[in-house]
Amino acid sequence: MFTLNTIKPNAWSRKKFKRLGRGNGSGKWTYSTRGCKGQNSRSGGWVPDWFEWGQTPLFRRLPKLKGFSNALFKKHYNIINLSDLENLASKGISEVNKEILAEKGLLSKKTLDVKLLAKGELKSKVNVVLSKASKTAIEAVEKAWGKVELV
Repeated sequence: MFTLNTIKPNAWSRKKFKRLGRGNGSGKWTYSTRGCKGQNSRSGGWVPDWFEWGQTPLFRRLPKLKGFSNALFKKHYNIINLSDLENLASKGISEVNKEILAEKGLLSKKTLDVKLLAKGELKSKVNVVLSKASKTAIEAVEKAWGKVELV
């Protein structure tokens, strides 16, 4: 009869548990795979994961940072080129700001400010409201009778 107290796993499906530290009758003999003497052979013996057993530790082998770097404080921008403005102008957009650029999918990260660069050509009149722009980009927009307003 098949009942809960008669259920057993298949003979091959379970590996027999290795009993350690249970005397010589366990088959692992005296030291129970712990080695001979020392900190880790005792009960409660433990060393932290970063301990390297006498080898010079990693944090002492690595070179130390020296000096100061302004890289942490560098301002990052999304880059928009004049060619991108020309594409938007060809679709009938005459006013460009951060929200419109985000809506059109031209910003890589919406949290960053936007900078206009002078790569490409601008032939259409476009009014631009952005965080930053290069001098040549401002000249190119004004040459096409547009305006650049920096916020």
